[in-house]
Amino acid sequence: MTRSGLLKLRGFVLHGLVLAAALFLVSGPALADKRVALILGNSNYQNVPALSNPINDGGVMAATFRNAGFDVVSRYDLSALDTRRVLRDFADRARDADVAVIYYAGHGMEVDGTNYLIPVDAKLERDADIYDEAFSLDRILVAVEPVKQLRLVILDACRDNPFARTMKHSLASRSIGRGLAKIEPASPNTLIAYSAKAGSTAQDGDGKNSPFTVALSQHLTKPGLDVRKAFGFVRDDVLKTTGNRQEPFVYGSLGGNDVPLVPARAVPEQSAVNPQAETRRDYELALQVGNKAAMNAFLAQHPDGFYASLAKLQLEKITAEETHAAAVAKVRVAEQERARLAAEGAKKEAQAKADADATAAETARLAAEKAQQVAQQQAAEGERQRTERITSNPVVATNGAADTTLPSAPAPARDKGTNVASLSDGSSQADLTKSVQGELRRVGCLKADADGDWNTTSQRSLTLFNRYAKTKLDTKAASNDTLDTIKQQPSRVCPLVCEHGFKADGDRCTRIVCAEGSFLNDDNECEKRRGKTPVAKRDEGNRRDRADRADRAFRPDRFDRPERASRGPGYDIGGGADLPPRRPQASTSGSGQIVCDSGGCRTVRRGCHLEYRTLAQGGPREGGGGNVEICN
Repeated sequence: MTRSGLLKLRGFVLHGLVLAAALFLVSGPALADKRVALILGNSNYQNVPALSNPINDGGVMAATFRNAGFDVVSRYDLSALDTRRVLRDFADRARDADVAVIYYAGHGMEVDGTNYLIPVDAKLERDADIYDEAFSLDRILVAVEPVKQLRLVILDACRDNPFARTMKHSLASRSIGRGLAKIEPASPNTLIAYSAKAGSTAQDGDGKNSPFTVALSQHLTKPGLDVRKAFGFVRDDVLKTTGNRQEPFVYGSLGGNDVPLVPARAVPEQSAVNPQAETRRDYELALQVGNKAAMNAFLAQHPDGFYASLAKLQLEKITAEETHAAAVAKVRVAEQERARLAAEGAKKEAQAKADADATAAETARLAAEKAQQVAQQQAAEGERQRTERITSNPVVATNGAADTTLPSAPAPARDKGTNVASLSDGSSQADLTKSVQGELRRVGCLKADADGDWNTTSQRSLTLFNRYAKTKLDTKAASNDTLDTIKQQPSRVCPLVCEHGFKADGDRCTRIVCAEGSFLNDDNECEKRRGKTPVAKRDEGNRRDRADRADRAFRPDRFDRPERASRGPGYDIGGGADLPPRRPQASTSGSGQIVCDSGGCRTVRRGCHLEYRTLAQGGPREGGGGNVEICN
């Protein structure tokens, strides 16, 4: 290699190293950030009426933060003890975090200027009970105190509180406010957001979620959006939804730099603009639908060009397949008619006509089958040429007039597979990522939107797809192979996963409702509550034995009838039918077995045993046979 060549090579290497270092500096901190979120929702209060929305609101916010890449912990309907444990565990999780968020939906209360969150087992019979049965907002802030960059506490707890109306006042000077009280966080980089301004109450709304939660889920985790501006959008939406009756408010302050909950996505630089990218995407969508209506809609939008020619070949293939299916059905009907006439012994003229119709139908079927094969080969050849030209020269393959002519006769098929939905013809990586994310959503493995950002959420969703589809796709980045593999799945692949207390119902989760007398166990199943088992009294059996012995002493003729025993059970001797049924007797001299006949039951005598006899063998009349006492 010449000296000038070596200098050029060294220049390329240095340029690459500088570019890699710049990318690391831009993306390194964002990738290294640790973001955690704790979601708390209390609906089923034990001593006041239940709230309808907090658990639903908690589920929406848990999904919002999880899709944004947060490490999410969600807990619902917590008692005071469970709340203490959850806050303690979350404090350990948030110790080395850069951003931490705590969201709470449920009842809250302000007493003497201090805000409290109320667990589901609180009674609050007196105002002083608030100090023992509830948790002050300061306790919540302690859980996020070690966080490095941003501490955010969101309280959807400004509801009309039934505890305040029923609790007794133990001290006349103690004040109980309406809603929550204004607060100024002492720690830096801390924000506290209320669903309603201090001293006012919030609305639950008419749907499954409160207006405040709906607005939060739409704005708070937008990549690159400063958290203060996000809460401004939330305020505007809630005011509009509630007719200016509810105004969310944020307390605390941050510095001059933007502080987004989710870092902005790096937009890759596009080297060239592909003028046919939209046409190609429309064609691939029509190809995925795969019917005549989709292809005709594509041709109405794009009547000319390379992809229009491909669409026409696909239309011919679909038409040929429909014609072949109709011909097969006609052959089946003709064969059935011919068989029916032959079975009924119809006239020869009618059978001859049926034979001719069946022969004509078979001829038409063969012609339709041949036409179908030709149309399928032409469409496959067109797709092969499209894929080949995209692979060899992406710009030429989508640039227009040079590729508008396709062969009218089938060409020999190649061994390598046809990549029908390849996106490598100059389109951006973001478009490819969106397509892969859209397919992951279709097969039930991704809940987040298809935004073109291949983040940890998308990687986890592709990992789930690999697990349930038994594939080994690379999860580090979206690729054409990944897109093609997912498109081959006709329906949902990943199962719908619901939180405890909910079950999968189609494509959504519904709450599990147990019948009266049952409860929901840890396995998410309804289990009957166990009642007390009746205990037999010790002397009950002894009283029964004493009564039997007294009965035997009083009426010995009812127990010792040799003629009845000798004839066997089932025979009525000397008015035995008028005797009342006898109870089984315990005997110290018997074998411990019991035999019953029409006269009652008795113990089997010592030296005797039971054998089963049919009616013909001398068994009892009732039931056609039974056990009889046999004495040797």
